[in-house]
Amino acid sequence: MSQNRVSIFDTTLRDGEQSPGCSMNLREKVRMAMKLQDLGVDIIEAGFPIASEGDYAAVRAVAAQCRKVKVAALCRTAEQDVARAAEALKDAAHPRIHTFCATSDIHLEHKLKKSRSEVIDMTRAAVRQARSYAEDVEFSAEDATRSDIDYLCEVLEAAVDAGASVLNVPDTVGYTTPMEYTHLVQQVRERVVRDRDVTISVHCHNDLGLAVANSLAAIEAGARQVECTINGIGERAGNASLEEIVMALHVRADRLPYATNIKTTELYPTSQLLSSIVGIDVQPNKAIVGRNAFAHEAGIHQHGVINNPLCYEIMTPESVGVPANSLVLGKHSGRHALSLRYTELGYDVTPAELEAAYARFTNLADKKKRIYDQDLISLLNTVVGAAA
Repeated sequence: MSQNRVSIFDTTLRDGEQSPGCSMNLREKVRMAMKLQDLGVDIIEAGFPIASEGDYAAVRAVAAQCRKVKVAALCRTAEQDVARAAEALKDAAHPRIHTFCATSDIHLEHKLKKSRSEVIDMTRAAVRQARSYAEDVEFSAEDATRSDIDYLCEVLEAAVDAGASVLNVPDTVGYTTPMEYTHLVQQVRERVVRDRDVTISVHCHNDLGLAVANSLAAIEAGARQVECTINGIGERAGNASLEEIVMALHVRADRLPYATNIKTTELYPTSQLLSSIVGIDVQPNKAIVGRNAFAHEAGIHQHGVINNPLCYEIMTPESVGVPANSLVLGKHSGRHALSLRYTELGYDVTPAELEAAYARFTNLADKKKRIYDQDLISLLNTVVGAAA
């Protein structure tokens, strides 16, 4: 893989599904996995086979259906876990066994109740066992960002020696900051990876709202795999958002010259599919895929977009797959056209609301050549809010 190529490891079906209210049945998981394959992700983490019969069945089904991507199964560093993951992946075209063990002292003492040396032995044994089933093995040091760095590197070294080709350095509890994470990834690269053909991966949680920032910092520091989810779903405050990472790399290629295999025009449709499956919409102001992401309130921003939308738009809706209006609206459009568009968007607009929205719409259309659905929604929200 090119040094400027970043692999996208999607864990929507595993870590994302652990988000409260985001569970999916087998048919829904396969449907989502097929969409992720179309999106262009490199790895789909399909589940945690030892956790339940449902997860086992989901990994088997996704592995059978998704033949163009790597399919990963998660397992602890326990013999039965690794064997179960391998069994679930036996029909995969490109299987990856992803085994993990905590490395922070707080986890060792209170969760695992194991010594540091025992964890190293567990890591070595699990990775060796996984390698007996698959060539592609990833090891994750759970709670890496709260681990002693010398011990962390010792565990990761043991994993590489046993056959792991991907080392994940996760920010499991969303604790780190970009500069701190940069240093950690650099240390792993210099002290463990060195000149070996081993990929550093990162998996960031969003407890402090820094998951995407931390992921980008890690890429600059040498990570070449990013673990993320559609819409940023995941445990607690969620995971790093796939669409935000990808578009940050896309828009800021001048500062972040790293390529992915993602088809950006599939981002919005993929986001919408996930929302429809789990029944949870993203917040209106969500970056990239929120309904207000490309909306401009009539007023202060409008002057800047008269001649050049780039005054306030660093990407176009079309670039992330937001559908263009089927009905083109402009300054010559009438109330009927505007009313029809609101109906198509799912809004039941009263005559009074339509009149007020139309007045704002014509003012906006005089200033802005391209009227997006998000603009219309923003205008209507303003009208309804003013009347409340």
